[in-house]
Amino acid sequence: MAFETLQTLLQDKQPASLSWINVAFFSTIHVLALLTPWFFSWSALGLTLFLHWLFGSIGICLGYHRLLSHRSFQVPKFVEYAIGLLGALALQGGPIFWVSGHRLHHAHTEDVDLDPYSARRGFWWSHMLWIFYPHAEFFEDSHYKRFAPDLARDPFYCWLDRYHLLLQIPLGILFYVLGGWSFVFYGMFLRAVLLWHSTWAINSVTHLWGYRTFDTADNSRNLWWAAIFTYGEGWHNNHHAYPNVAKAGWRWWEIDMTWWAIQLLRGLGIARKVVMPPLQTAKG
Repeated sequence: MAFETLQTLLQDKQPASLSWINVAFFSTIHVLALLTPWFFSWSALGLTLFLHWLFGSIGICLGYHRLLSHRSFQVPKFVEYAIGLLGALALQGGPIFWVSGHRLHHAHTEDVDLDPYSARRGFWWSHMLWIFYPHAEFFEDSHYKRFAPDLARDPFYCWLDRYHLLLQIPLGILFYVLGGWSFVFYGMFLRAVLLWHSTWAINSVTHLWGYRTFDTADNSRNLWWAAIFTYGEGWHNNHHAYPNVAKAGWRWWEIDMTWWAIQLLRGLGIARKVVMPPLQTAKG
């Protein structure tokens, strides 16, 4: 019903206009990230790498993606909330916004109108221009909440979706207290830019280059170097063939660090009902 509503909304859709607010925001963060060499320290660089993993692999890949978008495993609600909070700290939007967009991407993969970041509209559109030319049905909460109704019914996720940007303020203060401006520039700005482009690459490069294990209806690909930078998300053809499976890398050499974290949670008795690949198609 929600996806039928989207098609109704699109019947009267007007061409999206450039959002100068979005352009200014993302440009400012990129410019600030370019200043990091003047604030270099090895500890700040280490903080960037750690946060890229913590917010990227655990917050986005494990949390927003495999747990909340696809429900490929279950954890106790307080653990789910903690992981969702890490995802919100990644500065990639609130959980309802992120999940609704990703579910639409799978429901209408590469459709030029129904997929928010359709690769058929070109590399730069799928990588980042879809953010600069925002369509109301994908960016206004009165519309996108209907595509993630399970999260929209949860008061915590509604709060997180509305106030996720404000979380950057105490985070920045914490970094300043711990390591001064070096930690702020590396932990806030450089970390955000590196993580943005890592995530955006899954929308762009893994629909253009790589090999295909499964003959899916879309052009999703498995790309080894994208998988390294995104902790396993680069095995995108595997994922599009079986989106609800918790494991993205199926062959022994398809490294999937996010899956390692899920295995750890399962071994500790925290993760349960983990969806595995079908036995007849599992590789390696």
